[in-house]
Amino acid sequence: MSDNRGQRRRVNLVGESSESEDSGIYNERILILVFASMNWDIRTLCQTASVNRKLRAVARRILWRELCVYRAPQMITALTDGSPSGRIGGGWQAMAKLMFFCNGCQSTRHFQVRESASGHFVKTSRFSKTSGRSFLVKKCRSDLLYVSDPCEHPTGSDDLGLFRGVFWGFMKSRTRASLIRRRVELEEGAKCPFCRARVWSMTAARLIPKSAARRLGSMETGLEYFVCVNGHLYGACWLVPLSSDEGEEKDGDDEYEDSSEEADQRFDGGGYFHRGNQIVINGCLNYGLTS
Repeated sequence: MSDNRGQRRRVNLVGESSESEDSGIYNERILILVFASMNWDIRTLCQTASVNRKLRAVARRILWRELCVYRAPQMITALTDGSPSGRIGGGWQAMAKLMFFCNGCQSTRHFQVRESASGHFVKTSRFSKTSGRSFLVKKCRSDLLYVSDPCEHPTGSDDLGLFRGVFWGFMKSRTRASLIRRRVELEEGAKCPFCRARVWSMTAARLIPKSAARRLGSMETGLEYFVCVNGHLYGACWLVPLSSDEGEEKDGDDEYEDSSEEADQRFDGGGYFHRGNQIVINGCLNYGLTS
């Protein structure tokens, strides 16, 4: 009996010793310092999170958040009410994926494509709250929405433009209130590509303003976008080539833009630059941000 107890104790001591030797790998402070020294390289972070469940848990708990804060501090500060150490709708992993991943496109009941476009990581993304206002109907323009420039996918005729965005405080937004008030049903079988939550079709809700097509450079009937219950936005449009004269015209629905913010441009060596209320994020290719 005593031999068995001694044997179990020796096994436990060996296990404890092995775990203590490897504990530095899972030390959050050490990991933060390591990734900070690499300018929060997303490729390395994806590799690290794929090693085992412990590192994946550390990444979910803190590393994805630190990546987002480092790469887009102004946008993240705005989306978290100045408290980037807190939570964000859909989780930080979903936020990181939204920042660096073009989600691709398949045909939907309101938007048809000849061939599906595959999702892929992007080298550069530019998010703007000025662009975001163009995607909101007038009664909802007090909402804060960041939207990316469209990622262009050549199709042989018109180019397919894919875009994505994120709301601040979506649960209390006027956009969500409009969807609830209109009793818009969640799309059957459709899920957010970033957080896997259910989504509303803004086309079905009739909440797509004409300014969205003008901002994207598409036909009014040639776009669709969805918003998930966590406030992530994604969509697609057919991009129409604009002449130089059309590009110089003033968009009447954009009178709310602040030209002083647009003129302020500041570069940063951390893999992104700020341009007024726009954030340009430089990502890396390879390795997925899967849920």
